[in-house]
Amino acid sequence: MRKGQAWGTPGALPDHGVVVRSDAEARAVVSAARRADEPVPPLGLLGGDLCRTLGGRGDEGRLRSGAAVVVQCDLGSVLVDGRLHWFVAHLVARPRWWWGRTFVAMNAAWLGEWNLGPRAHPGDGVLDTYDGRLPVRQLLAARARLPRGAHLPHPAISERRARALQVDLGRDLPVRLDGEVITAGRRLSLRAEPDALTVVV
Repeated sequence: MRKGQAWGTPGALPDHGVVVRSDAEARAVVSAARRADEPVPPLGLLGGDLCRTLGGRGDEGRLRSGAAVVVQCDLGSVLVDGRLHWFVAHLVARPRWWWGRTFVAMNAAWLGEWNLGPRAHPGDGVLDTYDGRLPVRQLLAARARLPRGAHLPHPAISERRARALQVDLGRDLPVRLDGEVITAGRRLSLRAEPDALTVVV
């Protein structure tokens, strides 16, 4: 995808497509296909942060109609201490309550009600990453600005946009993919897979 370029084409979810209602459901379909060494089927998005980023309406009837839009999205992959996982919307490695070292990789712009990655686009071929450790008072102030995406720039948050990167968290932290804790780990090797996912909204 390039700036100013049209993105997506009209088209309904094909018969072999899979309807998902959350990012976690989408990740489960992707993971099952990848581990079976099979093509990932097109996904009809009815909910989740990737759906919201793409302007999805949560209408299953629309997905089966000519009013739907088909887009090619990037897919995130990560090795956590040597084990491979995938994510469609975001990776979050953080301690409880976000206090302490926190690392986030966004493919979608939204994390729940937070516009955490205001520049993140699921079709630009890169992951938007944020790495920081905010004092409690600054953390509370930043959280108040998150719904508007106005928390950046911040001197305690390192921003990076990258196709691939490696991160050492310094200690084991819970790693959440698309909202679910999948493991704890210290060393992450991340990569964006451009146009690896076909979705319909």
